[in-house]
Amino acid sequence: MSTDDKRIREFAYQIWESEGKPSGQEKRHWEMARKLAEAEALAPSKPPKAASKSTASKADGAKPPVATKSTAAKSAPKSATPKAKPATKPVATTEAQKPADKKPRAARKPPAV
Repeated sequence: MSTDDKRIREFAYQIWESEGKPSGQEKRHWEMARKLAEAEALAPSKPPKAASKSTASKADGAKPPVATKSTAAKSAPKSATPKAKPATKPVATTEAQKPADKKPRAARKPPAV
């Protein structure tokens, strides 16, 4: 069995479990898994992050740059910095802008016996 078949089998099993382990859906699960494995194989692999930079600077004996307040703010993830919510101003309404009073709903008739 090739590694592709093993990966497809893993995907098909995960799909089968996620759908509550139904019977009679093997062909559909296998086809979905095959497409997932194919897409996974075609996806570009990510290059290692900053590993090449840190190893190069250690090899050169250079000190890593010191993070200052301005550089730390630039490199921090956007979700880490909380944003202030804009203040909402109360809107003045005029008599014409107010919703009209609604009529009370009529009482329902009791069901006929």
